[in-house]
Amino acid sequence: MNIKFPKISIYDKYIFRQVAGATIAAVLLFTIVWIAPEILLNTIGDALDGRYDFKTAMKLLVFELPKIVDKAIPVGLLLGTLFTFDKLSKDSEMTIFRAVGMSFQRIVVPVVIFAMFFSSICFFLEGKGTPYAESQIRAIRGDIMHAQYIYTQKDKSGHPLLAVVISRAIGRDMEYITVLDFSNRIYQDVHQLTNIYLAKKGYAADDKWTLEDVSTYKISNDGIYIDIGHKDKIDILDKESAQNAFILMNYSVLKERDISNKRMYKYLKLLKQENLEEEYNYMLNKYLQRFLTPLVGVLLAILGCLLGFSKPREQRLVGFTIGIGCVFIYYITLPFFDMLAEKGILSPYITAIVPTAAFMFAIYSFYKLKDL
Repeated sequence: MNIKFPKISIYDKYIFRQVAGATIAAVLLFTIVWIAPEILLNTIGDALDGRYDFKTAMKLLVFELPKIVDKAIPVGLLLGTLFTFDKLSKDSEMTIFRAVGMSFQRIVVPVVIFAMFFSSICFFLEGKGTPYAESQIRAIRGDIMHAQYIYTQKDKSGHPLLAVVISRAIGRDMEYITVLDFSNRIYQDVHQLTNIYLAKKGYAADDKWTLEDVSTYKISNDGIYIDIGHKDKIDILDKESAQNAFILMNYSVLKERDISNKRMYKYLKLLKQENLEEEYNYMLNKYLQRFLTPLVGVLLAILGCLLGFSKPREQRLVGFTIGIGCVFIYYITLPFFDMLAEKGILSPYITAIVPTAAFMFAIYSFYKLKDL
């Protein structure tokens, strides 16, 4: 069976080059504008103060790029295609393409192919590049992650068995831990506090957490202290709970962009297992958004084509204004949809897809408006 691929025409090569040049220029401009005001000045200031040498300062700047470029690519695709098609329209080249029988769908084919390639880079940066770069930045700066976390161990019915409050943790070493023990007494399906443990330090091993220098407070049915004692060591949490609590504590100090796709998938499974609904909904929403980012890039490229597709005497400022407005609304509403997902107001599957669906609707509306 012979598979015949569509023939690449001179037109495809011409449009591909034009869009590629304009898009790359837009991405570079966006990156420079983003990085210059704060990141560049702070890095130069640290280098001048002797905190970093020139080589280290350059490394920091390079590792700052992925988190900027993955935001710059969708904007660059919109502006690059808008500028290219606006120029082609003003030079009457679009009129010629239409006159020889090329439909709008055929005209944007090379744009869609380029946008798919460029958006795949964006997907890679979000899923692997940015998390790796953030870890390298922390290593260069010598940042120490200080965790503060509350872990609640529950039974199958959802009642708390143990609440562990960690005031400070660096790696597996913990300081000033408070443990509320609900496990020994149940009244009317409600677990009542039976013991309180205050430990000055502790260690989070894989199979258990060991607390040292522990003050113990036994609580009566009336909620008052009936005995105060001291223990050199006590062990809390079983193997699975100890591992889960340690993972959750470490992830609590990370931002979404610090977590790769593979690690985020495992983190989501753990959040669901521990019934941490709000954090699960938020992270699921961000996880789904990553997989929709390539599609958003393609849609922005098509939208840019439509906004740039104008008559020779039409004002080009209108298309650019609408395009910038669409991007601004997209990025400014993402936190709003994150909140709706986190609070359970809407399903993460809905909040993740709404911005994409909005761009599809905008494309359809402009396509009908321009009568193409």
